[in-house]
Amino acid sequence: MNFWERLFAKREDTAKMHVLDWLKWDIHNHILPQIDDGSQSIQDSVKLIKGLKDIGIQGCVCTPHVMSGVHPNTPSTISTAYEALKQELVRQGLKFQLEFAAEYMIDEELDAKIRSRELCLLPNGHMLIEMSYLSESKSLFHTIKAIQNNGYQPVLAHPERYNYYHHNFQIFKDIKNAGCLLQLNLLSISRYYGQGVKNQALMLIKSGMYDFLGTDMHHGKHLAAIKQVLQKYDVEELLKPCEIKNESLFIQKSDILALELAV
Repeated sequence: MNFWERLFAKREDTAKMHVLDWLKWDIHNHILPQIDDGSQSIQDSVKLIKGLKDIGIQGCVCTPHVMSGVHPNTPSTISTAYEALKQELVRQGLKFQLEFAAEYMIDEELDAKIRSRELCLLPNGHMLIEMSYLSESKSLFHTIKAIQNNGYQPVLAHPERYNYYHHNFQIFKDIKNAGCLLQLNLLSISRYYGQGVKNQALMLIKSGMYDFLGTDMHHGKHLAAIKQVLQKYDVEELLKPCEIKNESLFIQKSDILALELAV
């Protein structure tokens, strides 16, 4: 290989992007239009979906915020935004699997929402929850138990981003031991949210703590940053210590039982 061949071969390698076709589903994002701090139009939503397809994602569960006083979404507002986006995908002939759920902030209204059972859940009764980035929720374990008592499976979004836990690895073990699953933000493995978040994410990965991977994509800036991450990292290889369950989330419990009986 001469000088020019080596030069251009290096550029091609640098430009190569690792895709997420192995993941298949993104289970955390904010691409429903005009419903929270994510996509602000159907046109933006379609661009983000095309971006997800570009990186190998075949379908996604949209998870808009439900946060009292800030994003007071309900199953009705979420399903309305979902239907509008789905109709636009059909109109454009864009093939992409689309579902909806929600990301619930642990706040003073969440207990009542859980008791009402009027919730937007991930497949198979999984409930995505989050805490404030500013201060720890003292009711975290109470909320985990309340979700479980109502027959649902709690999933804590982006635990690596709660800076107040960065020097308390035991809390993550306690959360897992309480039966709560953990979801990693894809951008956390870079320095997008800061070096501290990256360090925490890599520590949790190395310890095999994560159960799900999500983009938490809100806008085009996130999409561009995700593509940069995929050029730099082989995410599938990086996450080998963890059993990532995105795809199996969509397998019905009856199918799982049938597979176990067949073994």
